[in-house]
Amino acid sequence: MWDKVGPKNWRRPLLLRPDNFTPPGRTPWGGTRIVRDLKSGLGLTHTDVVGEAWELSVEPDFPSRLVEGPTLDDVLRSDPSALLGRESPLGSTALLVKLLDADDDLSVQIHPEDTDPALAAGESGKPEAWYIIDAEPGAGLYLGFRDGVSRQDVQKAIDDEDDVSALLSFVPVSVGDVFVIEPGTPHAVGRGVLLLEPQRVSPGKRGITYRYWDWNRQYDSGERPDRSGAPRALHLERALDVTRWQGPREDLLLEIMRHRAGPAAIEAGANLEPLISGEGPLRSAVFRAKRLTGKGETALPAADNLRSLTVLEGRVTIRSDDIELEIPRGQTAALPPCLGPLLVTLDRAHAIVCNLT
Repeated sequence: MWDKVGPKNWRRPLLLRPDNFTPPGRTPWGGTRIVRDLKSGLGLTHTDVVGEAWELSVEPDFPSRLVEGPTLDDVLRSDPSALLGRESPLGSTALLVKLLDADDDLSVQIHPEDTDPALAAGESGKPEAWYIIDAEPGAGLYLGFRDGVSRQDVQKAIDDEDDVSALLSFVPVSVGDVFVIEPGTPHAVGRGVLLLEPQRVSPGKRGITYRYWDWNRQYDSGERPDRSGAPRALHLERALDVTRWQGPREDLLLEIMRHRAGPAAIEAGANLEPLISGEGPLRSAVFRAKRLTGKGETALPAADNLRSLTVLEGRVTIRSDDIELEIPRGQTAALPPCLGPLLVTLDRAHAIVCNLT
């Protein structure tokens, strides 16, 4: 039990429960692929629509739990120096990792900077990144406003209940595409996209999202689509205020926010491939991400803060000294920095490792 186990017992890879799903009312756009496809071998009985699985989270509303029972936040706070490394002054981790399945278009939204003076004491900015796991033909993302679109254009279109998507740049996606979404960038995940989403949210705070527009949809009191219902709340003035109106758009924006890694080579030899870092191939001052693919053994170098490892295909086994953990498809492990370098064995695997800079 938790109260009989000392902190040193958590100095190992921490396997997280695979069923940290948000309720359908929170994600009326959600689909069925997270449980049906990614987690089909885990014995879950959940059959509802699942728009989001919060794979690694210390947020109070949807906290991750270890398979042994305690919350990840409780475990990290029990031994912060070993389990958090350089994040230990925060008391917990700012890393949040989700799976997201869009059966319909998400609302057009934006996140503020952490330093935005309008944020309340308990609020945080929310930079994020996306790794495309699957995409239906023609599926894509809405990323930034098109060249020449002004604040007044957006305000008028929303006031007139026009199609605001016509003002946005639509980007078709392919499996293996990677994006970094900086604060101040308007965005929406389009229907047919399944992705992994690391975010940074200050521990103990709520990551803030402002909605410009929600496709003029209405919902009933349970947040189910209903043409006789009411629209979701928008935050138009705040969204417009935090938009980077002078930033790059369209092709210039894609050059700095996208990397096309391509499909995972699960039949090839074991490989550890950088996706996001300060050096590239996709540059970010916030995120680091690597992709583990293939068959056989490879090394996962040490890190100085907590990492997530989410298995999207196959199986990954982690070894360090006398510790061994097998992670199946659809499950996530938290890797504390005290583990140092790790040996990983890949069985036709495709996995994403994330941490913060």
